[in-house]
Amino acid sequence: MRKLKLIWDFRGPNGQRTAEHHLIHLKEYISIEKLDITITGVEILSEMHAIAFLVVDEADMKPIRDALKPHRGQVYTA
Repeated sequence: MRKLKLIWDFRGPNGQRTAEHHLIHLKEYISIEKLDITITGVEILSEMHAIAFLVVDEADMKPIRDALKPHRGQVYTA
């Protein structure tokens, strides 16, 4: 099964802190909904751009995408 990385972009001097805070909310959602999602995180792409992300099975993506409204997505490669 293909895995998809759902991504939220945060830009500006506070992008990293905002991404880290957003990750807290993503983890809360995973817990509340009792989802089997173990790959989450924050990546710093540059001084002014950070992302928060979670990785889902392609079959489970649509309801999660519709609920959380990520900015973009891509195929996940480990």
